[in-house]
Amino acid sequence: MPHIAGQSSTLRVALALGIVYIVWGSTYLAIAYVVETLPPFLAGSIRFLVAGGLLLAFLLAQHRWRLARGRPSDIRRPRAVEWRTAAIVGTLLLLGGNGLVMVAEQRIPSYIAAVIIATVPIWMSLIDALLTRRAPSLLTLSGLAVGLVGVVLLLLPSQGADAIDPFGVGLVVVCTLSWTCGSLYARRAPLPANGLLGSGMEQVAGGSAMLAVAVVAGEPGRLALATVSTASLVGLAYLIVFGSVIAYTAYVWLLEHAPISTVATYAYVNPIVAVALGMLFRNEPMTLRTMLAAGLIIGAVVAMVSGRPREAGEADPAPDTATLEPAEDSP
Repeated sequence: MPHIAGQSSTLRVALALGIVYIVWGSTYLAIAYVVETLPPFLAGSIRFLVAGGLLLAFLLAQHRWRLARGRPSDIRRPRAVEWRTAAIVGTLLLLGGNGLVMVAEQRIPSYIAAVIIATVPIWMSLIDALLTRRAPSLLTLSGLAVGLVGVVLLLLPSQGADAIDPFGVGLVVVCTLSWTCGSLYARRAPLPANGLLGSGMEQVAGGSAMLAVAVVAGEPGRLALATVSTASLVGLAYLIVFGSVIAYTAYVWLLEHAPISTVATYAYVNPIVAVALGMLFRNEPMTLRTMLAAGLIIGAVVAMVSGRPREAGEADPAPDTATLEPAEDSP
């Protein structure tokens, strides 16, 4: 059962939040290194199949350990309908979301991808309002308008250091829509009550979908192991261990121990971390245009997240991972 936020120490909440901030913000940099010498869909499939397999293996071992000692376990065998949901959600989030980010980062700087993905909360608010047939709030429409202005700035043709591949930007925009659809679907479709179990199932299903696309695209045949760099391998290992296991575990813990409004702040902190790391480690250029676009997009997201009305029971939040699904796992 979820715990009241006050029962968890401020230090633990701050530590878990710091992990989500830094690790998920750094996954964009790791992806940039991975796709330098590894095919994007093949690398993504390895990441999620391994990470999802590790999560499921851990939960199964924990389940058996509890039963052997006569202790209750909240792990139940997933139903077929839950696997169906995991397949749909995993495909939308990981293949349509993360996979397209990996392809896009072959064309655009990592921080540009992170900034565009930050618009996911805005799209979620807008599409959710349309699906529930209620008028979007003025805050949602304003955030969408400002965010789109920022995206349009990135799409404008330019030359030299200010040039940004519009196709790469377009891919990330499609990624945000796929991520939004997957997240909204997961809110209404049956999934296991245990958040980590659902995540493991989604990662295995999404990783399988990415592997199928990689095979169809001929990526395994184009992979030359001799040309794979150490940086790519280290980046892939980082994405598996830190991005998909440690940070997601911290995220699920936060949803049970901290207010949703606090957890939601990762949506605009992650791109800031990505911008700083991209400039520091890869010398990704930050021009006046990209600074203005990033400021507009992140500012719109800050207004959206901080301006959300406080929902009843927020002091004891349920693990609604689909509402705040990471753009890491989003990447």
